[in-house]
Amino acid sequence: MNENEVCSLLGIEYPVIQGGMAWIADAELAAAVSNAGGLGLIAAMNSNGEQLREQIHKAKELTDKPFGVNLMLMSPYIEEAVQVVCEENIRVVTTGAGNPAKYMEKLNGAGVKVICVVASVALAVTVERMGACAVVAEGCESGGHVGETTTMALVPQVVDAVNIPVIAAGGIADGRGMAAAFMLGAKAVQMGTRFLTAKECNVHENYKQKVLSAKDRDTIVTGKTLGHPVRALKNRMTRDFQEKEKDPATTPEELEKMGAGALRRAAIEGDVRYGSCMCGQIAGLVNSEDTCKEIIEGICDDAKRRIQEIYGKNCVSI
Repeated sequence: MNENEVCSLLGIEYPVIQGGMAWIADAELAAAVSNAGGLGLIAAMNSNGEQLREQIHKAKELTDKPFGVNLMLMSPYIEEAVQVVCEENIRVVTTGAGNPAKYMEKLNGAGVKVICVVASVALAVTVERMGACAVVAEGCESGGHVGETTTMALVPQVVDAVNIPVIAAGGIADGRGMAAAFMLGAKAVQMGTRFLTAKECNVHENYKQKVLSAKDRDTIVTGKTLGHPVRALKNRMTRDFQEKEKDPATTPEELEKMGAGALRRAAIEGDVRYGSCMCGQIAGLVNSEDTCKEIIEGICDDAKRRIQEIYGKNCVSI
């Protein structure tokens, strides 16, 4: 698989990127994914500069393989995070939840490869012009903050619109999903939900078990009225939030207050009743707790087998 364009770009063995999940994607998970041949990411959303630096140092102790940082552009610590990334010689970042224009010159100037998560063709074209080396086309099947277009529809349109590698995300958790992403023109996949149940993932056990027991219709999108919709597993919190959203008397400030700290309550404290268990629609296919190595190698081997069944065993490696 080292002939793959994204693998060559990032110096990784398998075309698999781990999603930068806030409160979940820490140094241990990132290092485990990288050691398994993928690209692990540390989430900077919930960390100030020094906390992020500590996580980076820890990851460097745990792996000598490439890893990156996910920069959530809506984070109150984004300025600190960008500075730390440059100072710590991080080679790759992904950006999400906004337009990265303000930081592209600084990151590119520091030699950082910038991969932008996009939910539309327009943003993909824009970030390519800014100097992004690749984009993650993320469909609305994903967990967390989502756009409106499905992965199946978004990926090929982004592929046709840009000249840089496209990484598919949203609704991918096994070899079938990876094979489909490659058929759509993607060069790699990004997965978040599948890594929630990795043995090296430190998310609270209650959260992990809720993902493992989820069915196909167990997620819901809330927050559309606020302009930043979020997909999470259904629970008391999402039901209450949905009811408030439908009530015209509810102010945006009340909704923001309801959502504040909800992901931390679930991921760190284990409150899966009133916390936000962000998770993708693919959760119904995630039914085992495996190591990152087992996840990555299993998915890639299965995808390769399925592609070869169609195109023959001498087809170009993914």
